[in-house]
Amino acid sequence: MPTCTPVAAAPVSQLDVAGDLLTLLRDTTTEPRPDMQLEALTLAVAADLPVLLWGEPGIGKTAALTQLATALELPLTTVIASVHEPSDFSGLPVVGDDPAEQGVPMAPPDWAVRLVRAGRGLLFLDELSTAPPAVQAALLRLVLERRIGALRLPPGVRIVAAANPRSSAADGWELSPPLANRFVHLQWTHDHEVVVRGLGGTWPRATLPRLAPEKLPEAVDFARRAVCGLLAARPALVHRLPNSETRRGGPWPSPRSWDMTLSLIAFATAAGSSRDVLSLLVRGTVGDGPGLELLASIDRMDLPDPELLLADPTGAVLPERGDLRQAALDGVVAAVRARPDRARWDAAWALLVRAVETGAPDLVVVPASTLASLRQEDWDVPPSIEQLSGVVTLSRRADEAASRAKAAVRAGR
Repeated sequence: MPTCTPVAAAPVSQLDVAGDLLTLLRDTTTEPRPDMQLEALTLAVAADLPVLLWGEPGIGKTAALTQLATALELPLTTVIASVHEPSDFSGLPVVGDDPAEQGVPMAPPDWAVRLVRAGRGLLFLDELSTAPPAVQAALLRLVLERRIGALRLPPGVRIVAAANPRSSAADGWELSPPLANRFVHLQWTHDHEVVVRGLGGTWPRATLPRLAPEKLPEAVDFARRAVCGLLAARPALVHRLPNSETRRGGPWPSPRSWDMTLSLIAFATAAGSSRDVLSLLVRGTVGDGPGLELLASIDRMDLPDPELLLADPTGAVLPERGDLRQAALDGVVAAVRARPDRARWDAAWALLVRAVETGAPDLVVVPASTLASLRQEDWDVPPSIEQLSGVVTLSRRADEAASRAKAAVRAGR
C-alpha cells in the first residue's frame, strides 16, 4: 500500500510579509472631530468654488484632499501642474478631415475625458506654485470656465489646488494675479492633537456641511446685505490690486472675489458655521484687511437697535461678547446725543446698570463718562448713577495705579 509523503509548505516570501505589515499600518479609522480648516474647505467645495491650500511641504495637504475625496465619495484625480505643458490644459490641436471647413479642434487630455465620463469627481491640482507662468496662464480657463480644450467639465467636478510658499517650493514661482484671484486661499497648518491621534490610527472625518433648507432665503439676503453694505460705505474696496508681487499671488479684493465671498457667507450662514470658520473663508478670498473690515461690519449688523434698548432698558438683552457689548452701549449713548431729552437720558443710565448686572463692569466706564457729559442743567441726577459710581471710581483708581507703575518703571531706567 503506497504511503503519502507530506508536501512541504511553500516558504513565505519576505515581500508578502512586508505587504501584510504595510496593510496593518494603513488600516486607520476616522472620527467626527471639529476642525476649522476642514470645515472651511468642505464649505468652499460645497459652494463649488476653486480652493487653494497653502502650506509647507509635508504638512498634510495631499493627505487631507485624499481623505476629503473618500469622505465625499468623489473619485480623486491628481494632476501635478508643474510637470505639464500649457497644451495639456489648453488642449492639443488635432487636424481633422477638412481644417478649412471644420477648423482644428483642441483635444483634451485623458484625465479630463475620464472626469467627464464619471460626471463627478475631485480634481486636485498639486504643486501649483512650481508651475511656470505659461502653465499658470493655461490654467486660467480651466479654473474659471472649467474648460480643457473643447471639453467642459461637468458641474459635479470640484477643483482644489495645493501650493507651497515660494520660500519652501522647489524652483517656485509667485502665482499670477489673474490665477490667484480665482481661488479661495486657505492656509493649511497642522494641529498637534490631530496629528498625534491620526498617527495613532484615527483621523478626523470630513463631512459636507448640513445646510438648513428653511434658512436658505435668509442666508442669501444676509450675505447680500453684508457685502453690499460694506462696499457701499467703502467703494475703494471693490477692486484693490496689491502693490507687491507676493501679495498679488494671494487673496485680494475684486468684483470676482467679492462674488465668491458673498457665496461663502451664504453657505456658512445656512450651515450655522462659527465666526472663526467664516473668518478663514472671507480673509482667504478678499485678503486680511478687507476681510476683517467685512467681519466687523457683519458684527455691527447683529447689534441690537439702540432705540429698542432705550425703550426697555431693564429687560434689554445685550450681546455676550465684550467688544459687541461695548459697541451696543456706545450706540445707545450716540442715539441719546443725537436726540437728547430727559427720558432718554434716564433710560440710558438704566441700561448701563443692566449692563453691569449682566456682564463685565469695566465696559460701562467710557459710556458712563460720555453720558454724564450730556446732562443738561435742569436734569436731576437719576438714582441709578449711584449704582455705577463704585464701578467708575474703581476703574479710575486702576488707571491711576497703572500710570504710577509705568512712571516708576521709567524712573528706574
